[in-house]
Amino acid sequence: MSRMIRIAPLAGASLLAISLQSASAIEALPSMQPAVVYADQAPQRPAPVRTASAERAMGGGFIEFLFSDGQSGRRPPPQAYNPRLPPMDPQQSMRQDYAEPARPAFDAKYEKQMVEYHGKEGTGTIVIDTPNKFLFLVQGDGKALRYGIGVGRPGFTWSGVKTISAKKEWPAWTPPPEMLARRPDLPRHMEGGPENPLGARAMYLGSSLYRIHGSNEPWTIGTNVSSGCIRMRNEDVIDLYGRVNVGAKVVVL
Repeated sequence: MSRMIRIAPLAGASLLAISLQSASAIEALPSMQPAVVYADQAPQRPAPVRTASAERAMGGGFIEFLFSDGQSGRRPPPQAYNPRLPPMDPQQSMRQDYAEPARPAFDAKYEKQMVEYHGKEGTGTIVIDTPNKFLFLVQGDGKALRYGIGVGRPGFTWSGVKTISAKKEWPAWTPPPEMLARRPDLPRHMEGGPENPLGARAMYLGSSLYRIHGSNEPWTIGTNVSSGCIRMRNEDVIDLYGRVNVGAKVVVL
């Protein structure tokens, strides 16, 4: 019993010493004031960083969502306007999105070829078969040279008889006022050349705005694409140009 009585005072003294040291440490601390953070001083949480290796490892799902700012992918940047991209037809308004068009393979049936012709038109007459997208140059003896063409869109086709009133190599293009009213951003004038939508040759039909002309978009042959003009591949319009004269009859069906 006497041993326990002697130990107790020692333990009590130790506890008292520890308590006094703790109190002194608390009193020595500086006075703590609440921190105030204003809106314009609020720290910005850095955006999550996605890496190619992490993205492949995650593979999608909720984890992908957490590391992608709530988006499953990134939208590709918009395509810039290409001022060298010509309209599909001088009488047709230019594409609004300026996206590169799909280019299907050229159909072999629209290649120039000699075919039978049993119509009533005489030698040297040009016959435009609008529904089937063919141009015939009558040769006589029941034959005709046949070329593939592009024709007017629905609502822009026409029929009638014209004559070739003029022929021009690498023609210049001046958009008519009605087209400029629809598209004031079009050039007021474009000199002839490979970028010109009239192509390598043009044969003007009477006093109208219609032409048989080449095209720098040969993949549109065999389609309803223009606003009334008859378009051909450049190599075909060059061939036809050398075979017909001013005054030749043109029958549009």
